[in-house]
Amino acid sequence: MLSAIDLGSNSFRLQIGEYVDGAIRVIRAAREPNRLAAGLDKNNHLTDAAIQGGLDALRSLSSILKPYPISVLRAVATNTLRVAVNAPDFLVQAEAALGYPIEVISGEEEGRLIYLGVDNLLARPDERRLVIDIGGGSTEMIRGRGEAIERVESFSVGTVGQSLDFFPGGVITAAGFDAAILSARSHFEDVKSYYHKRHWKMAYGSSGTMRAIAELISTMGIGDGRLTAKNLDLLRLQMIRAGKISQLGFPGLRPERAASVVGGLSIMIVLMTDLKMPVMVPVESGLRMGIMWDLCLQSTEHDRREQSVSGFMRRYKADRKRAARVADWATVLYEKMAPDSDRYKKLLHWSALMHEVGMFVSPSNYHKHGAYLVENADLAGFTAREQKQMGKLVLAQKGNLRKLNGIFDNPDAVKAVLAIRLAVIFMHSRVSEAVDAVGFRMKKRIEILMPEKWLKQHQTLSYWLGRERDWWADRGISLLIRES
Repeated sequence: MLSAIDLGSNSFRLQIGEYVDGAIRVIRAAREPNRLAAGLDKNNHLTDAAIQGGLDALRSLSSILKPYPISVLRAVATNTLRVAVNAPDFLVQAEAALGYPIEVISGEEEGRLIYLGVDNLLARPDERRLVIDIGGGSTEMIRGRGEAIERVESFSVGTVGQSLDFFPGGVITAAGFDAAILSARSHFEDVKSYYHKRHWKMAYGSSGTMRAIAELISTMGIGDGRLTAKNLDLLRLQMIRAGKISQLGFPGLRPERAASVVGGLSIMIVLMTDLKMPVMVPVESGLRMGIMWDLCLQSTEHDRREQSVSGFMRRYKADRKRAARVADWATVLYEKMAPDSDRYKKLLHWSALMHEVGMFVSPSNYHKHGAYLVENADLAGFTAREQKQMGKLVLAQKGNLRKLNGIFDNPDAVKAVLAIRLAVIFMHSRVSEAVDAVGFRMKKRIEILMPEKWLKQHQTLSYWLGRERDWWADRGISLLIRES
């Protein structure tokens, strides 16, 4: 059973689903409104009230999760926690309240997951499309063909900011709308040519605010009932006539959603007008469904992370044969050490594949350059935490071990570090034999059982292993090499 949690700028949402016959069936969905973005002060600090509201919402979602046998869950945070100065402090409390790790994802990763959810809903492999999601703190635009994304961008304009900045006190005026539209237009002006109608055939709106606007136009019988620029403008006029957000007694519009709808409408008017969009189709899919599909695909050969690593290696001109050799050896050695779980197995394999990308910057200290690139690149499919762990492993491949703060608290992480270091040593020593001949005993000290002939046939191997013994001793860990 899968679960996705989205800590959005306007509300926190949860979906629980299961994969059945090629589709994900949603079993439970929940929404906890809190308008987190409205809790940012002028210095981009979350207020105490906003933090408390967020923690209460997460405790509520945690209680919903408990009866379900969740096998895998991913919780992500979006724009507000990307910009909040005190987000790290909040996240420590938030993870304790939820009971699961929370990742702050980039706008581009958010867009990728949104598109993944929409693509799997539509199942139209050759369709050229534009997908737009207007959230509380940001707007994502993704252009693609079938499952392939051609361009994805995130813009720091959302429903909460538009509502607070241009309709203060909930007052709706023509001047307020004009200012909101002009402000929204400034965010998209430089990129609108990339998302123009000539690049796609169908446009889809995936956010709850966009679906709410579409429902209003349909149920109120505005124009022809479709989501078009003309009908959006007619809805704008009706809102101006109402005069206040609190007086928007539109059918089906929940009071807690009204402010977001007003702010979101100003953004939609700009996008549909400037991109020459004839009509937009609202869809019941987006970020949370994309997360669950991503979790499904990660357990198959369609893991997006494999593609990201391959593209990353290509970009930095890594030697694929050397990389594959080190990755295969590191994986075998890690398994020989009998780790407690598979948590580090894939991360170790990918880290080893990317272990020499830093050569692109400079052969000197390439492991440090590589660690920085891996940790800070936009690697689609990876969480920030995973990239940080891979960066640590790339950094760990050589040199002193004092730089690896925190890793030595986890026995499996220590085994992953030893595996990548030995794999790199074997490559530099020109070892060609199968590394499954190497054995390990790991209790209070590390014993490596090495075939006797290796030490005789590979002249530099003894030297490198001697250096390795010194590095581990520097961390207070005894490492012994025994011939087998």
